[in-house]
Amino acid sequence: MIPLNLPPYEIKISNKNGKTMIFDQLRRKYVALTPEEWVRQHFIHFLIDHKGYPQGLLTNEVQLQIGEKRLRCDTILYDKSLQPRMIIEYKAPSIAISQKVFDQITIYNFLLKVDYLIVSNGIQHYCCRMDYDNQRYCFLEDIPDYQSL
Repeated sequence: MIPLNLPPYEIKISNKNGKTMIFDQLRRKYVALTPEEWVRQHFIHFLIDHKGYPQGLLTNEVQLQIGEKRLRCDTILYDKSLQPRMIIEYKAPSIAISQKVFDQITIYNFLLKVDYLIVSNGIQHYCCRMDYDNQRYCFLEDIPDYQSL
């Protein structure tokens, strides 16, 4: 896997039936190591270890449903009353962050109505705060520390 624009951490890798697996701290199990998962695991460790996000308020692979359609949020941060506060969407490093990616996360937010959206491909990271009064999002210069949310 390629180096990312995220701090390194102690990665736990294993092989199972010829497949490379990476340990997911939030799901507490090894999962298939894909380029997107490589980004997810680095980003989760960045949020917890460098930005002070509580591990117990983060969840990976959250299922949502709109009518008959099932969707999957990559990561959600909840507040202390367990209301969704932030949606994080990951892409593989080879995938450019485009309007299509923001359209995808906006669909998730249609259901969850969070305060913050983050999109990352491990190289580029975009964070925005929702402005529901004006029906838009405002891009932030950096990903906020948990204490400043």
